[in-house]
Amino acid sequence: MNKIITSESVNIGHPDKTCDTIADAFLDEALKQDKNSQMAVECAIKNNVLFVYGEATTNAKINYNKIAREILKDIGYQNKFKIIKRISNQSPDINHAVVKNEIGANDQGMVYGYATNETKEFMPLPILIAHKLMKKYEEYRRLNVNDFYADAKSQVSIEYKNDRPIAIKTILISVSHNSKLKQEQIIERINNNVVKVVLSEYPKLKKDDLEIIINPSGKFTIWGSFGDSGCVGRKIVVDTYGGVGRVGGGCFSSKNATKVDRSGAYYARYVAKNIVAHGIADKCEIQVSYGIGLSKPLSIYIETFGTEKVKVEKIYKYVEDNFNFSPANIINELDLLKPKYKQTACYGHFGRNEFSWEKIKK
Repeated sequence: MNKIITSESVNIGHPDKTCDTIADAFLDEALKQDKNSQMAVECAIKNNVLFVYGEATTNAKINYNKIAREILKDIGYQNKFKIIKRISNQSPDINHAVVKNEIGANDQGMVYGYATNETKEFMPLPILIAHKLMKKYEEYRRLNVNDFYADAKSQVSIEYKNDRPIAIKTILISVSHNSKLKQEQIIERINNNVVKVVLSEYPKLKKDDLEIIINPSGKFTIWGSFGDSGCVGRKIVVDTYGGVGRVGGGCFSSKNATKVDRSGAYYARYVAKNIVAHGIADKCEIQVSYGIGLSKPLSIYIETFGTEKVKVEKIYKYVEDNFNFSPANIINELDLLKPKYKQTACYGHFGRNEFSWEKIKK
């Protein structure tokens, strides 16, 4: 029986993604000045108010207001924002458990990593195309800032047969726009300059009965924080595998590398991708659990959904011999003390070769 799987993505002008981007820009600035910064400074946004809050233990001098205003301006906001800050040091109870001779996990919890060989990026196809639509829209709207704005969403439905993608069934895309534009103008321009461009990358997929839906609400002129509220970490499924692979309980943005919600998930993806890339399985999902202050994971579970090419015991042995899930090793092996996190905030944290956790180990 065939099945249809759907995933979505959102652009930087979506209030949640705006907050993710600002929070990761704070983290990058901290790491530029002090690589050992312990950061978890988040934000929330509504109308013309940005609330910046959280914990920061760092020697860095961070101009939070300046960073936030620069990003808001770049996104396309014309108005002035009121910024309210509530920032304290990391709890000493947590800090002493994390910062010691051997780095310990910042909290308990489980993380997941996933990979599949259905695409060259080793990502599920629905989320991959959804992100590409948003990236292409962002390129297009920056060349047409008087007509289109930064708030946008995409949704992609893919038909599968025997667990392989065979057809694109539906593409839904909603973009914010100038009120002077007519609906037929929006549909024509987005279809020609965004949708068709992305679809041209997939000539082998069936599109015979593809339904393309653009701005079904008919009007999207009130955008960003004036149309919705936003805060950090509300797009975990968008950030990961689009609902195909499971996710842990914590978000990524704002958190430095001792926080295993982020670094552990990156490493789990790294290991899962290597298992699939080396032909050991067609699909792989890895769950890892941690305890606060502990340098070794409490458990590692590997699921290959019956696609393994060798005995599962050998896969566990391969992982044990080649990978180390301790926070200290993750930080070192993936080079996670460098300021590179703002660029992760939009279009997914995985399936992008510019990131160290996407490399394939020899």
